[in-house]
Amino acid sequence: MEDIVQYIVAVNPIWIYVSVCSVAYLENLFPPFPSDAVIVAVGSLVGVGTIDFSLALLLATVGSTLGFLSMYKIGDWFGVRILEAGKIKFIPLDQVHKVERWFRHHGYYVVVANRFLSGTRAVVSFFAGMSELSLVNCTILSFLSALAWNFILLFAGQTLGENLKTISPYIQAYGILVTAIVLVALVFLFLRYFYKRRTTDTGSASKPTKEESQPHD
Repeated sequence: MEDIVQYIVAVNPIWIYVSVCSVAYLENLFPPFPSDAVIVAVGSLVGVGTIDFSLALLLATVGSTLGFLSMYKIGDWFGVRILEAGKIKFIPLDQVHKVERWFRHHGYYVVVANRFLSGTRAVVSFFAGMSELSLVNCTILSFLSALAWNFILLFAGQTLGENLKTISPYIQAYGILVTAIVLVALVFLFLRYFYKRRTTDTGSASKPTKEESQPHD
């Protein structure tokens, strides 16, 4: 993170604002992406007067919201088509429909917590779109969630300033922990799918065919 700060401190403030918005946007499309670390680093520049806190917060939040909506529309337009076509082999179709039904009842709560779930943001927005949650509600909730999270990151960077070493390990550990939980869940679904498939195949193979089951004269 200190390397990031040393690089961007010499950059024109306009490009810093553009970078904050771009990084916040791209993180929703290409996870994992170090947007949180970059925003904290940018917060340290607020402390030394290089950039404005409010403008950085606004652009980071707008970028996050646009990224969320982009993945939302991908899920809305192509989500069911991609998953039902079997393009993602390790995700059982019945589990997809269960998640979709669950999202329709509880998805808005997940959208609110979206920005605080490092490593899962693209998944949340994708399923929100696939589950056809209200676009207006998702836009408002994702904006508020991003606003709160980016405020915390920028404020932390501004407060700590040069002492980025203090907060960097905690942010990295948080991201690693959440990502690890998601990976474990995916591995569990993957193993469960193949176990069920293997059990089904074994059961089918052990059943006698119609000709075999008929008595011989």
